[in-house]
Amino acid sequence: MEIIYSDHARKRMRQRGVTELEVRHVLAYSRYVKKSFEGRKLAEGSANGRVIRISFIETENFIKIITVM
Repeated sequence: MEIIYSDHARKRMRQRGVTELEVRHVLAYSRYVKKSFEGRKLAEGSANGRVIRISFIETENFIKIITVM
C-alpha cells in the first residue's frame, strides 16, 4: 500500500529525526491503533528505542500520514 506524507508530517519528521523506515515500522508493528477524530487513526509503537506516534488516514489505496510525534 502506498504511503503519502503531508508537508506537515515531513516537517515534523525532520524536526524529530524520524525516518520513513521508522514510520513504516511503527505502522506495521504498532502497540495500538485507535480511532481519532475526523476519520483519522492514531498509531503508537517503538522504533530504535523510542516511542513514536503517528496520526494518519487510511483508505483502500493509500495511507496518508498527517503528523508524526
